[in-house]
Amino acid sequence: MKLSMMINYVGDFPASARQVVELEKVGLDMVWVAEAYSYDAISQIGYLAAVTSKVEIGTGIINVYSRTPALIAMTAAGCDYVSNGRFLLGLGASGPQVVEGFHGVPYEKPMQRIREYIDVCRAVWAREAPLTYDGRTVQVPLPPGRGAGLGKPLKLINHPVRPRIPIWWASVKGLSVQATAEVADGWMPIFYMPEGFDAVWGASLRKGLATRDASLAPLEIMAGGMLGIDETLVGDTQDEVLGFARSSYALYVGGMGARGKNFYNDICREYGYEAEATEIQDLYLDGKKKEAAAKVPIEWLRRSNLVGSRAWVKDRVAAYKAAGVTVLQVNPVGPDPVRTVATLREIIDEV
Repeated sequence: MKLSMMINYVGDFPASARQVVELEKVGLDMVWVAEAYSYDAISQIGYLAAVTSKVEIGTGIINVYSRTPALIAMTAAGCDYVSNGRFLLGLGASGPQVVEGFHGVPYEKPMQRIREYIDVCRAVWAREAPLTYDGRTVQVPLPPGRGAGLGKPLKLINHPVRPRIPIWWASVKGLSVQATAEVADGWMPIFYMPEGFDAVWGASLRKGLATRDASLAPLEIMAGGMLGIDETLVGDTQDEVLGFARSSYALYVGGMGARGKNFYNDICREYGYEAEATEIQDLYLDGKKKEAAAKVPIEWLRRSNLVGSRAWVKDRVAAYKAAGVTVLQVNPVGPDPVRTVATLREIIDEV
């Protein structure tokens, strides 16, 4: 199993970069840079590429509306070039609030758009022919009747370091997860609980894998959560630390969408927490965010994070591995994140 971390889009980026340098020394395999509607992820990836030598560096994630597919392909090739083949392209749909409200682009056909962006990126990197693509969301060059009529197919000038850069898809549910299993190199689920993942995503994954391109490697799965390893993290102390995640779970389960149109609420229900999902959403939409957070099931928090004694965390790592996870994505808590990650690296190597 590989070990991965996310750099958030707020905070002291130079300090985070210095920490990544130290984490690389103790076994961190991947680092991801978020974007949302903050600073762009790409400039920070260039910085990280310059100060590291082994860790893979990815976008976690960039959306498929604010950049053209050819620009994403060019950017990915450029990041792979400056990192000497260490770049990972994380793609997602974002949401209409950001896409329409910040970028001014209609939020249409997100799943189809991601599939077509993946097609275009791989065609650009392969350089087998000048780029032409006639999809439902992407047409390159522009068809007759649109634009100046002077566009012509072009091929990327440079030869990429790698003709196939790994593409990770942050899909949430249903058909998009099925499409991820079919065409992506890696999958970035949310709130992944090893004991219940099959009830939520199993059918979609199996359908997608049944039609997966034989030229692709096995699908990588990245999941995890908060990381804390200490012999004092038992009982109430463990639950107190896990409580730091309550507000995030409540935000997604309760506030990301309307009643009946919230994929994260559906995930909670399909894990078996139907009553809690209803209560969290009702409280959150009524403005009672603290009360909503208090209703997040502690069992879910325990099983979807890595907080506890060394023996507990080792058992959780084994559970993730048995559930098909190939990359552990962690957010260390505590005074010494480098030491905590080093301990987790030892545990992973033991499992």
